[in-house]
Amino acid sequence: MKRSHLADDERRARVGMRHRLARGTHAASLAEAAASVVVLHATDPASVFLEARARMSDSSPASIERELYEERTVFRLLAMRRTLFLVPLADVSIVHAAASRAIAEAERKRTLKMLTDAGIGPDPAVLLGELEALGLAAIRERGEMTTGDLRRTDPRLDQRITLARGKSYEGNISIATKVVFHLALDGHIGRGRPLGTWIGGQFRWSPVERWMPDGIPELPVDEARAELVRRWLHAFGPGTRDDIKWWTGWTMGATRQALAAIEAVEVDLDGGQIGYVLPDDIGPTKRPEHWVALLPALDATTMGWTGRDWYLGPHKRALFDTSGNAGPTIWVDGRIVGGWAQRRSGEIVPRLLEDVGSETTEMIDAEAARLEGWLGPTRVTGSFPTPTEIELRT
Repeated sequence: MKRSHLADDERRARVGMRHRLARGTHAASLAEAAASVVVLHATDPASVFLEARARMSDSSPASIERELYEERTVFRLLAMRRTLFLVPLADVSIVHAAASRAIAEAERKRTLKMLTDAGIGPDPAVLLGELEALGLAAIRERGEMTTGDLRRTDPRLDQRITLARGKSYEGNISIATKVVFHLALDGHIGRGRPLGTWIGGQFRWSPVERWMPDGIPELPVDEARAELVRRWLHAFGPGTRDDIKWWTGWTMGATRQALAAIEAVEVDLDGGQIGYVLPDDIGPTKRPEHWVALLPALDATTMGWTGRDWYLGPHKRALFDTSGNAGPTIWVDGRIVGGWAQRRSGEIVPRLLEDVGSETTEMIDAEAARLEGWLGPTRVTGSFPTPTEIELRT
């Protein structure tokens, strides 16, 4: 049977409609905005807020904080590619089983080796288990604690582990840091409100029951992986096997198995590649109105595929760092056309890397002004500055 063909224009239309970026498509809540791209990238605290803002019809830092820390409709979870994501509460069990549990197993082995190499014992596995039980009991008793608070509850939690010994970037961390890391990976605790402002990166830890009274439901791994790929294809499809393998961080075998489980359909893409879509998703998408968006560093859309030529064009060197982390980007109708930065004065400065016409340029300038007003006195800087961002700031 001949494969259907889905052109780049169709893929770009889907970005506008399904990622809630085009006019008339915006989400009403943070959880809905996150679900539109499966999960929001959450490595950079400020990016969470700016990703949500770009996809919501009405928002403010305060309203997003309320949904994060009071209504608790979403949950931060270390998952695909060992990256921190913001997950809609209803989908936490899927992401946890599909990605977090395997990471937890691998990371525990690494931690036990660290403890052994540091001479902490005599049995590192027993010690780590004891300290995890102690830490979880303390967090449950108090309701919330920082890692620093936890260190002070028992001298063993304040013992130090040297990282990268002998390297120029040698450092050390407390055992408490590893304890909360594993408690979070295993789904026992979650990140609550940060210290300081909404862009702070030091979180308070709370029992997972604050979000889910019965804890994270357990799902079979294969079932969870299939469902995660189903959701990815709905939001990001068509995508190649390499796209899915990269985004999930799985082996190619696990990726093939998940695609087969949901009976994904092959389609031809521009450039001769084979992509995949859900069986009922081959038809064309409604074309959105002309739209522009200013997306933050590490945005879920920008980081959604490993094959990026169809939406990034020749702009990778200017807008990504050398490790593949995306900086702030300007989007027009499903394509990246430039980048932006916030200066110390608070001004949002766009930089177009191609001609988009005067009307679209005016739309971009207007969106930059709206973003500047939304941020108010807050200053945001990406954790992984890119060439365009650095140049615009200086």
